[in-house]
Amino acid sequence: MKVTHVGHACLLVEVAGQRLLLDPGTFAPEWERLSNLDAVLITHTHPDHCDRDRLPALLEANTGVGVFAEPDLAAELSGAGLAARPLASGNVVDLGDVRVTAVGGRHAVIHDDIPRVGNVGVLLQAPGEPTLLHPGDSYETTPSGVDVLAAPLNAPWSAFKETVQFVRAVGPRVAFPIHDGLLNDVGRALYLRQLTALGRTEVVDLAGAGPRDFG
Repeated sequence: MKVTHVGHACLLVEVAGQRLLLDPGTFAPEWERLSNLDAVLITHTHPDHCDRDRLPALLEANTGVGVFAEPDLAAELSGAGLAARPLASGNVVDLGDVRVTAVGGRHAVIHDDIPRVGNVGVLLQAPGEPTLLHPGDSYETTPSGVDVLAAPLNAPWSAFKETVQFVRAVGPRVAFPIHDGLLNDVGRALYLRQLTALGRTEVVDLAGAGPRDFG
């Protein structure tokens, strides 16, 4: 399994012969230039996870690529002429030898005055490969057996103590930060140091590092 942190919450995962793009949003650069994709997986509707303006260019460059999204978002995209298949909590989709399982179901609380939207975490599994979890914007669901965790580092809906509790609850072999687009370099380094000190797991930084092999 090779993982590239494209930016913010966006990942390119290459595993078992599949190239999967997760959460191509507004804060991540140049993902619309990627090619030879097998599927696009989107956890929820917020623009930093789904950039509707750039998504058509990606789909045009990857003819026939499957788009799987949280159900409300899938309906929105399909209504706008971008065919997307709903991925509800508990759904399982097999992409070649890669099994995609949707977990969770609700976005974390931002504020009581802001309605909660749907959010599905994405669990990726393949024979002989580590299991990866991208939770989207929620710490509510902590599936067992996760080897590699994409850990949201900072967000309006989170407090750092909750980040640490989430990483500890999942208990991965290794974690790497995502959802870091609101942080400057100084703040990001501080968050990263604290997560490394408190997360009780190996923490690696993929930002700007290119593909990382987690085999």
